[in-house]
This record gives sequence, structure tokens and C-alpha cells, in this order.
Amino acid sequence: MILTGPEIVRRRAAGELTLEPFREDFVNPCSYNYRLGPVLRTHAVEPVDPRRDQPLAELVIPSGGIVLQPHRVYLGTTVEEIGGVDTVPCLIGRSSLGRLGVFVQFAADMGNTGASHRWTLEIEAVQPVRLHAGMIIGQVSFWTTVGDLTPYRGHFGRFDDATVPPVAHLTARSR
Repeated sequence: MILTGPEIVRRRAAGELTLEPFREDFVNPCSYNYRLGPVLRTHAVEPVDPRRDQPLAELVIPSGGIVLQPHRVYLGTTVEEIGGVDTVPCLIGRSSLGRLGVFVQFAADMGNTGASHRWTLEIEAVQPVRLHAGMIIGQVSFWTTVGDLTPYRGHFGRFDDATVPPVAHLTARSR
């Protein structure tokens, strides 16, 4: 089941959800709005090869915003630290940005129980679009779990900056 807005507020107040910094006006009927952090990263070497380390170029978003170029993957972060003890966060982009051709969290929208951090965002635009640091870029919903809980202890639960997995993480399953 998905948590309603009032249940998100209640569970946050009880310490069962992390949404920091929290704004009451960001609560929706079944989700919470999240914002884009001040830095984007993009792959610095082409072609991108998942079996090699991926150096990232860092782009600080200026006060006037940054224009995303088509056919480029940008990695950003949420301003908010987001997580839950016994819920699974699911991050999606805003439909208003989708109608402009900006796709957010197009490959890895589901988080894990027990992980609480600023989330790495996958962002791509199909046409040049200007984004601004601090703008609402998506929504997070929280889903309840059924069964025994296994808190996440993996690679991505330890970072607050946009990151890519180490080579060992990508190649371990293919051996």
C-alpha cells in the first residue's frame, strides 16, 4: 500500500520516515515533493563502459540555472534526505517536467528500506531545458512492506552525492 499525505506527515513526526528539510506545503495526497540539489555530474569519458570506472565531470548550477543538453545523462541529488524504517521510497519526476521532455529517475526509481540519504537522480532531457538548483523536480511516495525486513546495506546507501557504482559492483553479477 502507498502512504497518504497525512500518513507521511504522521510517520515523519513519529521518526519512521526521514524527510529533511521538511516543508508542510510539499505534502501531496500520496507523495512528497523533492528538490534538485546545486550540483550535477555527467560522464566525462565516452563511450561509457560499465566495466570500467566512470569519471564524472561536476557542474555547479549557476544562479540563472543550467541548460541540459539532449542525449546526455546528468546525475543530480535531492536537496532532501529521504528514507524510511519500514517503507520503500519510490522517486519519480514531475509530470510538468515530463511534458517539457525532462525525464527524472527513468531507471532506478525504487529505494530500499533502512536507507536514508540524499538520493542520486538520473536526469535526461530530449530538448534543451533550463533547470534551477532548489526547484521541485519530483515526488517521492512511500510503500509499505510485507514480510520480514532486510534493511539495505549496499553501496548507494552510504552517499549523499551523485555517484556511480564501482566496477566491482557492476561486474560481480556477470561472473
